[in-house]
Amino acid sequence: MDLLEHQGKELFGRYGLPVPPGFVAAGVPEAREVADRLGYPVVVKAQVHIGGRGKAGGIRLARDAGEVVTAAHSILGMDIGGHTVGCVLVEEAARIAAEYYASFTLDRSGGRYLGMLSARGGVDIEAVAASDPGSIARVWVDPVEGLDEPEARRWVRAARLEETAADELVEVLAALYEAFVEGDADLVEINPLILTPEGRVRVLDAKVTLDDNSLFRHPEYRDYDATQPRDEREASAHALGLQYVGLDGTVGVIANGAGLAMSTVDVVAQAGGAAANFLDIGGGADVETMAAALRVINNDPAVKAIFINIFGGIVQGEVVAQGILDALDRVELRAPIVLRLDGTNADQGRAMVAPRLSEMLMMAGSMSGGAARAVAIAGRG
Repeated sequence: MDLLEHQGKELFGRYGLPVPPGFVAAGVPEAREVADRLGYPVVVKAQVHIGGRGKAGGIRLARDAGEVVTAAHSILGMDIGGHTVGCVLVEEAARIAAEYYASFTLDRSGGRYLGMLSARGGVDIEAVAASDPGSIARVWVDPVEGLDEPEARRWVRAARLEETAADELVEVLAALYEAFVEGDADLVEINPLILTPEGRVRVLDAKVTLDDNSLFRHPEYRDYDATQPRDEREASAHALGLQYVGLDGTVGVIANGAGLAMSTVDVVAQAGGAAANFLDIGGGADVETMAAALRVINNDPAVKAIFINIFGGIVQGEVVAQGILDALDRVELRAPIVLRLDGTNADQGRAMVAPRLSEMLMMAGSMSGGAARAVAIAGRG
């Protein structure tokens, strides 16, 4: 779950990070009202779930009310990388003496948290990593031990940040780490983290990705979830509680488990086709889940064939089969289904489905064979 900048700063503020005063405005008059309240100069910033706002003209300095009106009028409704700007963040402008980069993310291979810190903030960190990798100081944090003050100080020195600001930088990094861990985030990034001419550290931007599996611990995150960019298919699937990502192909994919779903998308590609979606039903192959999955995929006009790829483990084959059969009684199919059913009690499940096999419901003996058949059907459609 990716946050807009103002949402990320709101989250950071809860953990004591020094974010500048600012408010969100959905219209030009509201933007001017906010700016008048904050005092000039201010910065007017497009709020979209994509980078490159500055290059697109989505971030503008305004020295007076007239410039705020001009900036807000220009930015609101702007298209930035396929995202339409629906609101702007108006916040106090800051004077900058130095720009840094700071982040925490997950190092899954190492089973630790990875922190990155650099004196070369304000630019694309991927470009910095490619052109000057030595300018990025890294620290690996054991989740059990956490980030202590001595380690944070060594990290600041390794990044060659201003020594006069070390005390405040250590405090900011500790707060950022707390936001990362306590906030159940996959990524927290500040670029730039600035040093003012007065020697104060301030958060000028916020990029945050939250683990949406933590919603039960953070009910307030539901407001963030409501602003996630989703196309019509994704919005429908989300409302039904499905793990769905829309793609551009013609083969609808239903699988149980994220790994199997991703593999299925790949196998469809290897067979010469393209998946129309990624849909993981997890362990829920009951009639309600299966009917919801079929309904979402069946309503996508681009889908010419549906490949259901199920490997029974915790969920057993006969349960999957009954879910599919009951779902077929509820959903009028537009596209044929190719079913591959394997794993626990798969023979029993296949026997249950056999009497219903037709041109609209076909059985495949293997994952690769099912993908190839679905691709062939989609090609004819």
